[in-house]
Amino acid sequence: MPRADFDRHLRVLQDDLLVLGSMVEKAIAKALDALKRRDLEASRQLIQEDDVIDQQRFQLEEKCVELIATQQPMARDLRALIAILHISVELERMGDYAEGIGKISLMMGQEPPLKPLIDIPRMAERATDMLRRSLDALVNRDIVAATGVCNADDEVDALYDQVYRELLTYMIQDPKTIQRATYLLWVAHDLERVADRATNIAERVIFLVTGKMTEINVSRY
Repeated sequence: MPRADFDRHLRVLQDDLLVLGSMVEKAIAKALDALKRRDLEASRQLIQEDDVIDQQRFQLEEKCVELIATQQPMARDLRALIAILHISVELERMGDYAEGIGKISLMMGQEPPLKPLIDIPRMAERATDMLRRSLDALVNRDIVAATGVCNADDEVDALYDQVYRELLTYMIQDPKTIQRATYLLWVAHDLERVADRATNIAERVIFLVTGKMTEINVSRY
């Protein structure tokens, strides 16, 4: 395959990856919106739509494997394909977390959340911002931006700790709140994991550019 054709295939793969990232970002936003509004039908729809995210990931993998098998790329080209493969997995898992929040919403039913949703939406905003920035870093091959994404994970961790302590206080003061508090803890944990996955993507960008795999901000979980 001529170099120009290979580059074109690589650009198509990257574009497909960005589409997957956009789908995941929208799924997270929809999951939080449905949770806040107690819109169970929207939560059900979100759960069904996760299959589309899964399919997009599988198609990306098939294209990557085919290009590796037929072109036997070396060095930086191979790193790019490996990075796309790994990032597609990270994005698909983020989609699973959005689906998980949808399922938690259904488990809550029509019952309102134990407390006003303030820090949890903040977690979602920070985590999706990290997702966008990590993919921008991929497009621009920007290791400084990628490192910034990794460092931003500390803020999401701090918000998670704040939510955890507050909900734990509710449970200690009134054991009847344990189940409702647990639902929100699960949501917060899913969002904390979204941020961790965004960090993983940023680390893959650094690997793509430098050829060195480094864990900049190691997950606690």
